[in-house]
Amino acid sequence: MARLNYNHLRYFWAVAHDGNLTRTAERLNLSQSALSVQLRKLEEQLGHALFERRGRQLHLTEAGRIALDHADVVFAAGDELIDTLKDQGRVRLAFRVGALATLSRNFQLSFIRPILERNDVEVILRSGGLNELLQGLEARQLDVVLTNHAPMRDALTPFVSHRLSEQPVSLVCQPGMATAPLTIEALIARHPIVLPSSHSSVRLDFDALMQRLNLRPQVAAEVDDMAMMRLLVREGVGLGVLPPIVVRDELQSGLLLEVAQLPGISEAFYAVTAERRFPNPVLRDLFQIHDGVALGA
Repeated sequence: MARLNYNHLRYFWAVAHDGNLTRTAERLNLSQSALSVQLRKLEEQLGHALFERRGRQLHLTEAGRIALDHADVVFAAGDELIDTLKDQGRVRLAFRVGALATLSRNFQLSFIRPILERNDVEVILRSGGLNELLQGLEARQLDVVLTNHAPMRDALTPFVSHRLSEQPVSLVCQPGMATAPLTIEALIARHPIVLPSSHSSVRLDFDALMQRLNLRPQVAAEVDDMAMMRLLVREGVGLGVLPPIVVRDELQSGLLLEVAQLPGISEAFYAVTAERRFPNPVLRDLFQIHDGVALGA
């Protein structure tokens, strides 16, 4: 078979994403007939029809869907090459980090700390919801996403979740709320609880533990933001159910006290990347530094 004509492939790729031959021809400043000729040449070379017409719309055949999957990879790799070489030409290399808005700030800082003082790197931090951040990662607007939820991985979502750390979860409170060593049962019976929201894996594990211990805690607040939970616990609203890394500074200064570690409950932290032919070299450096190191420990 003759070598693939990538101009024909790009025309097909543009039409496949538009779904309309006329609109694509106008956008590419081509005549509709000329564009049709390019598509027909590609179909002849591949030996398969790539489109079927239904009314005014073009729909991909099975061969067309296969061709589009490959075209997406080809042209994404080209865009990535341009972006990578553009970054290499800068005086400072941009490193773009997305972090779940509710994620521990201490964990985020632990991850990026090794590169903060590098003169050749500019760190760009973005926060948001997981779906928004993963879309940014897939679109090459981010180099890595920090989260405590490993996303699903399949053929359409080629994300790689690197487990960086797993932190135990404890009951944390103001020192005056626990003047003597107490069991988990006694602490829960005496004080209200500040909990993560119901979609959190920590919350699910905590509810299961309470059921096993036959306890019904008084819930003072349900919070999906670790920074807000930190403030509520500092204000003495109740016992916080959270990883000690979230309140590391308060524990070290004595503002808060870790009074009991909750058995069988932990929170995992991940760095999520996308499969790329030219990954950001800063990311490789960070993974080498953190390899085998428990972040925030």
